[in-house]
Amino acid sequence: MLKLFRTLMPREDKFFELFEQHANIVVGGAESLIRLLEGGSGVPAASREIAAKEEAADAVTRDVLLAVRKSFITPFDRSDIQALTVSLDDAIDQMKKTSKTISLFEVYSFRPAMQQMGGIILRAAEVTAKAMPLLRAMASNAGELHELTEQILQLEDEADNASDEGLKALYRECQDRPMDYIVNAEILDHLESVMDRFEDVAKQISSILVEHL
Repeated sequence: MLKLFRTLMPREDKFFELFEQHANIVVGGAESLIRLLEGGSGVPAASREIAAKEEAADAVTRDVLLAVRKSFITPFDRSDIQALTVSLDDAIDQMKKTSKTISLFEVYSFRPAMQQMGGIILRAAEVTAKAMPLLRAMASNAGELHELTEQILQLEDEADNASDEGLKALYRECQDRPMDYIVNAEILDHLESVMDRFEDVAKQISSILVEHL
């Protein structure tokens, strides 16, 4: 009955615009993360870019949560809207935590595994941004949405493998430099956490599809 009621009532579509805006900001954050992981003199500027993107994402999150409270009919359950928004926000929050760790330890050069993970993160962000507009017509786009969420899960596995290989290389190379190992291992862990947040986004999209189709 609730599903029929939602179908018959006029729907508040501003949420889809906000999801798309949020995802595009996350892509921008991932692009800045790539620049940060290139190292050198561009690290401080890239860190500032990530911080600015994170603030913009926070503003979108606030808009979504306010709209949830004010809207009578939402396109899908309020709890799902909130969970999807929070998972998107968590992804860029984790990018900011990564950049803060890098700034704290004054790291200006990055290992190949880190740069590889940065590329994977950008691909996951782009897939996420591609998925958001498809939520406007879930029924007709269900197949493509399932494919995109599967791509994100595969990218998360790829990032896990890159992190594992990076840790192995660190162990071999830094046995007489324990502080180098600790710092670089923490950066790898933060990058892996970014991908974990994209996995959360994929799972939330899948949950919405299961519940509403």
